[in-house]
Amino acid sequence: MDSPIQLLEHTDQATKQMLENVRKRKDKFDNLKKWHYISIYLTLFFAFIFFVYFYFNIAGHHSYSFLAIISVALNDTFNMFVLTMTLIGLGAMNLLKQQKEKKEKEYQELRCEIVDRSKDLWKREEEWKNRHIVFEIMKKQYDINLYHEKK
Repeated sequence: MDSPIQLLEHTDQATKQMLENVRKRKDKFDNLKKWHYISIYLTLFFAFIFFVYFYFNIAGHHSYSFLAIISVALNDTFNMFVLTMTLIGLGAMNLLKQQKEKKEKEYQELRCEIVDRSKDLWKREEEWKNRHIVFEIMKKQYDINLYHEKK
């Protein structure tokens, strides 16, 4: 368990475990979000390289015939490599987007559950009055908002 969560004074062990679980899910979501953006940029880079290379080296020289363009494009190794990398990037981008949305949903559900059950998690009056300390630590340390259910 992460040390700031473990050192919380106004929560019981079960609540600390829930806070740790929401922190882990947030980390997984943030990691997939980062990789999704990397895949977007790599796909755009390869698509740009493909179109520039295709236009200047293939379409410009063989514009007299569509079949000549297709034939040269399919026989050009670099062209096919960049096209393949672009298509792989598109697939990876879509796969990472689906995984990112799934992780975000899991994270938001657990975060909303903590917000909904806050009266049950901090039962005693002393804990209830000091729960804002826990909320502030979670917001400052991990950027997890437990004040409201909305994003």
